[in-house]
Parts: sequence; C-alpha cells; structure tokens
Amino acid sequence: MSIDSLRRSARATVSGLPQGFWWLWLSTLVNRTGAFVLTFLSLYLTAELGHSAWFAGLVVALHGLGGVAGSPLGGVLTDRWGRRPTMITMHLAAAACAGALAFVTSAWGVALVVLLMGVAMQAVRPSINATIADMVPADEVRRAYALNYWALNLGFAVASIAGGAAAFLGYRTLFLVDAVATTLCAVIVFLRLPETRPERAEPKADRSGRGGTADPGADAKVSMLDVLRDAPFRTLVLLNLLVCLVFTAPWIGLPLTMSAQGLPPSAYGMVIAVNGIVIVAFQLLVNKVTERRSPVALLTVSSLLFAVGTGATALAGSSFAFAATVVVWTIGEMVHVPTNAAATARLAPEHARGRYQGVMGMSWAVAGFVAPVLAGVIVDGPGPDVLWAGTFAVGLLAAVGYTLRLRRALAEEEPAGTELVGAELVGAEPMAAEPVAAEPVAAEPAGSVPGGVAPAAGKAAGGVSSPAAPEPASSS
Repeated sequence: MSIDSLRRSARATVSGLPQGFWWLWLSTLVNRTGAFVLTFLSLYLTAELGHSAWFAGLVVALHGLGGVAGSPLGGVLTDRWGRRPTMITMHLAAAACAGALAFVTSAWGVALVVLLMGVAMQAVRPSINATIADMVPADEVRRAYALNYWALNLGFAVASIAGGAAAFLGYRTLFLVDAVATTLCAVIVFLRLPETRPERAEPKADRSGRGGTADPGADAKVSMLDVLRDAPFRTLVLLNLLVCLVFTAPWIGLPLTMSAQGLPPSAYGMVIAVNGIVIVAFQLLVNKVTERRSPVALLTVSSLLFAVGTGATALAGSSFAFAATVVVWTIGEMVHVPTNAAATARLAPEHARGRYQGVMGMSWAVAGFVAPVLAGVIVDGPGPDVLWAGTFAVGLLAAVGYTLRLRRALAEEEPAGTELVGAELVGAEPMAAEPVAAEPVAAEPAGSVPGGVAPAAGKAAGGVSSPAAPEPASSS
C-alpha cells in the first residue's frame, strides 16, 4: 500500500463527522492527556504515603466500586437532566477529587476521595456515548466511537510518558495538573458542545414489533429496571461483562505471571506499553478494515482474540512472547470497544440512551472491581496457568454467546419487513411494482397499513435507529 493510499484512507476515516463531535473528541484528548491520578496512584500510596501494597490495591478497587454506582447514576442524569450539564458537572466533580488528593493524606480520606472520583469519572461516560449517538448519523456511529476511543488512548499514552518524566516534581503536582486538565475539558464542553438530548420521544414499535405512539414523557417512564427487562440489551450486557472480565485480568495477572518467571518489573512496563502503542498506531486502520462488517461477527471475533491472547499467556516464557500475547488481545480491544458501544446505541430508544449506556458502563465497572480480586486469588492459589486457562474459557464462552444468543435476540426484535443478513439488520429493499391481477379489496383509511401492522419507526435526524428500525449499512 502506497503512502498516498494510506493518506487517503486516513482522511476518509476522519472525514464526514459533525463539528460537535470533534469538540467532544478534543475534550476527551485533553482530559486523558492530564490523567495522572490512576496511573500513579498506587506508587503515591506506597512510596509517598508509606501504605502497604494491600491498601493500595484496595483503594484502586474502590475506584472501580465507585464506578458501579456512578455509571447508572450518570445514565439517569443524562436522560433526565441533559447530556451537556451531566458532562460538565461530573468533569468538575472529578477535577475537584483530583485536586483534593494533593492535600488529603489520611488513609481513609484518600480512600473516600478515590471512591467519589470513581463515581464522577464513570458517571460522565453515558453522557459522552449518548451525545455521540445523538449527533452522528447511524451508519457512522461505530466509527465515531472508535475515533473517540483512539483519542482516549492517545491522551493516556501522552499522560504516561509525561507523568513519568515529570514525577520528580512530586505526585501532588501531577494530581493538580490532572485537576486543571479535567477542568479545561469541562470548559470545552461548556463553550463549544451543544445539548443533544431529544426533547420528545420518537414514535417507535415495541420489542414485539407492534406499533407505538409518541409520548412526550416517555423518558421519565423508563427506569433502570425497564432497561434490564430489555432482553436483547440484557444479553449484550451480560456478554460484555464476560469480555470485560477477560480484558481486565491481564492488568493484574500479567505482572504477577512475569514476576514468577523471574522477569523484572521493567520488562512488564515495556510489555504492557505495547497495548497503548498498538492502539495509537493502528486504531484508524482497524476502523477502516472493520467498517462494513457485521456487529455480531466483530463481537464474536474480538471475544476470540481476547480468549486466544490471554490464554496464550500461559505458554509465554520471554518478554517478546508476552508482548505478542498483548498484541493479540489489544486487537480484540480495538474491535470490541467501539462495536459494543455502537450496538448499545443501536438497541437504546432515543429518549433512554443515557440509561442504556449507563447500564452498559456498569458492566465495565463491575469487571474492574471483581476481576482484580479474582485474578489475585487465582494466582496466589491454583497458579497463573489456571487464570489464563479460565480467561480462555470465558472468552470462548462469550464468542459462542454472541454468535448464538445475540444474533437470535436481534432477529427476534425486528419487525416485519427486515431481514438478518450476515448478522446485520438490513431493511428490505422496495421492489418495483409489477402489474399483477389481484382480488378487489376494501379501501383502507389513509395512513393505515395493510394487515393492520404499524410501520417501523424512522430514524431521528442525526441519531441512531431505534431498535425497531433497521440500521443502514456502513459507508466509507
């Protein structure tokens, strides 16, 4: 492939998205470029404050526990209060927590601040994902999520390098810089990002395919329990939880496994850095390769990549081999994250996108809390090989689930007039009318549909198709 073709491909990957998306993208980049707290928190607690490694692990786990509460909270606020005010408020709350860590030194004071920071950081994500779904055309949503994820990892890579170089200034200085960067992110949202929350729910068919009517107060009637009763979405969430458990395990199990084989901590640092390097270097290429693929197929393949990549860790014996396993599951990560976010947006009714994204985010937060504990227990008990065999089995189970359960769930929810082709929902093409002999039938009232079947709801302007509407094929 020539340089010119690569340039054209890159231009096509980033073109055609609305200006508001790029302001949101910039806010993500700024926010993550200053994300020093989580990167250096364990070192701060042990080296600076003198706490044990056990306490440092507990505090990091509390951040994940805060996310379990923060994600559904952010989803509700996103739908009731609005995308923009939720983003601004939660960014400012996270900034306040980062700044507080520069001054709070008591053990349980730090733990409380980190817990609240987990709530705020996770609560902002449903509003970001809902905003992208609101403003980007349906056939470009997955590409937009992938680009935003690329910005997140690009900023994180910069933060890791800059934070390591600036550590001599002191951890408290880094935390203050984090607070400033997060505040700047809120300022960008306040000044440049419009509110995208729908004021009125669109008419849409229910999950059984029967017609529905517009309800101005529909957003107030959708509870978290209602979201969990959505069978296709519930399947997507449970399968994503399995993938998240597999994805989170290496961040705890990999350094322990490498240490058990006599490799120094510096070797782990170089191996895990491969994750960020691969994402920053190849996310746009992966977007281009996968843009026309079936969501179910992509989620299945990404689960297999997670299974193979983590499972092969048991066979690795050198830094190069460990790095190769990281490359495999990182490719799975690049495919899975934007595809799963786009599938969530696709299943969510327009007026409840925040709640749906909040419940999905909760699956990530639960895995972030549970997986480190499980990984540590398994490594200390049966051993690392059992951990990697377990991640292989869970990843394989998720792949089977996506292929069987999710495809069936999506097929069951589609109204008449659509078909499932290669796991993609495709609207039936209108056929040219041909003169055929027909029996006379009684005239139907204007606006009615023959057979008494209500028409599927249309797509809101700039939004994502409702669950009852077919999703257009992706375009380059």
